[in-house]
Amino acid sequence: MMARIAAILLPLLLLAGWEGYCRWSGIPALVLPPPSAVGAALWSGLASGRLLPHLAVTAAEMALGLGIGCLVGFAAGVALAEVAGLRRLLYPYVIASQVVPKLALAPLFILWFGFGMTSTVAITALICFFPLLENTLTGLDRVDPAKRELFRMLRAGRWRTLTRLKIPSGLPVILAGLRVAVVLALVGAVVGEFIGGRQGLGASIIAAQGMMDTPLMFALFAVITALGMLVYQATLLFERWLLSRQAKG
Repeated sequence: MMARIAAILLPLLLLAGWEGYCRWSGIPALVLPPPSAVGAALWSGLASGRLLPHLAVTAAEMALGLGIGCLVGFAAGVALAEVAGLRRLLYPYVIASQVVPKLALAPLFILWFGFGMTSTVAITALICFFPLLENTLTGLDRVDPAKRELFRMLRAGRWRTLTRLKIPSGLPVILAGLRVAVVLALVGAVVGEFIGGRQGLGASIIAAQGMMDTPLMFALFAVITALGMLVYQATLLFERWLLSRQAKG
């Protein structure tokens, strides 16, 4: 109970200190707006409906990029884990694709896919791809040798061993990669909107910067944070449900 009370009081104290500092120090709102101004900008944007279309665009880009990146990453991880020769052949190229900064690739994505949602989804999918691939490889490799030998003695085929032993055993590690990908998906969507987006929360931040509307920028940061926390908590609930279902089954 004390921990919960502290968790509630801490942000309130931080907001109060922030508000007091802005009011008593005389710092310009252009540099650091008080929380009251940020709250007013946030309420104005939500009440007028101006922020909702941008929020919907960013959420859609995040969901599409996350879904595509995770599906391709999981499938690639399974393929590389099951075929040793394929892993030796392709894994260095996978690493090479990930060490290149995504911001450096963004102009190419804009040339290939144009401005708008498609290029942002492509950037997000590329960012989400590697955590699922790496964690799938790790999870499938960490199978209990005794259980693996038991399946071999029972003459279980490769597909049955994969679906009945390897994936269930590696599921916690794979889901940990999903949690990482969820966080990176929002980062990828917002960064993609910074560079080539016409709509979305990232594009709105660039527009607010151009208008020197610092309270609106902070309000958009708050919306992005709330969206990320909501999706992350939903991922945790999904993980608990899936693991509990696996334990019962």
